[in-house]
Amino acid sequence: MAFIGRWMEYLRFAYEALISNKIRFILTTLGIFLGVTAIIVIFTAIQSINSYVEEEFSNIGSSSLYLSKFPWVITDNYWELRNRPEVTLEDYEILKESVKTARWISPQIEAMRTIEYRNKNLEDVYTIGSTEEYIYTDNAEPEFGRFFTEMEVYRANPVCIIGQNVWEELFENENPMGKRLKINGFPHRVIGILEKKGNFFGFNLDNQVIIPYTTFKGISFHHRGIDIAFRTEDPALIDDMRDEIRGVMRRIRKLAPGEPDNFAVNQQSMLTDFYNSLTRTSYIVVFIIATISLVVGGIGIMNIMLVSVTERTKEIGIRKAIGATRNNIIMQFLSESVAISSLGGVIGIIFGVLIAQVLLQNIKLDASVSLSTVLIGYGFSAVVGIISGMYPAYRAARLNPIDALRYE
Repeated sequence: MAFIGRWMEYLRFAYEALISNKIRFILTTLGIFLGVTAIIVIFTAIQSINSYVEEEFSNIGSSSLYLSKFPWVITDNYWELRNRPEVTLEDYEILKESVKTARWISPQIEAMRTIEYRNKNLEDVYTIGSTEEYIYTDNAEPEFGRFFTEMEVYRANPVCIIGQNVWEELFENENPMGKRLKINGFPHRVIGILEKKGNFFGFNLDNQVIIPYTTFKGISFHHRGIDIAFRTEDPALIDDMRDEIRGVMRRIRKLAPGEPDNFAVNQQSMLTDFYNSLTRTSYIVVFIIATISLVVGGIGIMNIMLVSVTERTKEIGIRKAIGATRNNIIMQFLSESVAISSLGGVIGIIFGVLIAQVLLQNIKLDASVSLSTVLIGYGFSAVVGIISGMYPAYRAARLNPIDALRYE
């Protein structure tokens, strides 16, 4: 109880000191307020963007690999990469027979095409040619209707599955099932409508049409390379599947043991690792900004506390004369310093949360502020208060009571 009583007394002293110098308190806490606000806003922004990116990357799937001409993250010379041979349908046929760790394998021919229905047309629709296994390799489950079959792929039947944006733009309230639309001038019968997928980094995934790759070859007027998607039922086999794909491709390309791969096997973790390497810089920038603001605020608190020690020299002398120890004086001034800094931190947290909510909601991101971010902001302010108050408190505790009583 005595311990609690002493702390209540220290807090009362701090409160009285703050009330008696309102303008000084406001100016002193300004640096702490700005520093903590910056921490809350930027940390919340980074965490919200991280959540968004992780959600977007999860759409790719941790059990999938994608064989392409180019890597998703290009760190080497692009002009060397562009000379690589294209991945072809012949490669797909060999890989389908050879890669045993993959449960599903699908080729993917892609292009932007104009889609027409009666007197309406929709330009730049993402058109994909694949097989019946695309439904599994890329989670292309229809919400209405069905996906095309292996026989429809074999026969190159002109059927298609459309995204919900294509449905809304071309058919409006009309049921599209069984209707025929034209892809690059060639009629295709709608047999399914994909589930709503939303955007992937600004790309509208609902603005797409999927057709058999055998049909795609008939509407495409020039040769193009393809991508090949692989998916395993067991995520633990992802490394084995990658090694198997590389081994088969190196054999197809007749690459010698010392030669580098002239193809890329891409996966979700590549994008995640690249993104994490970029965000490390963001955290460093946050730390620097917050440190500068808090150091400025700490210097302000230290100066004000030194002024306070000088102004209250006689009070210190009286307290020492009636029995206050050095520790009592140190704790009195430290509690005052921490109170100033903490109040600045609390105000910074409130403003930081409000600013983060407004900014992130305007760019359509979740703006929830985590408890860890709040604790980091408050912890910074409390530590600054302790460090800034140490020297003034120590100086006050060292005053000679006789000299202090004579101070005018």
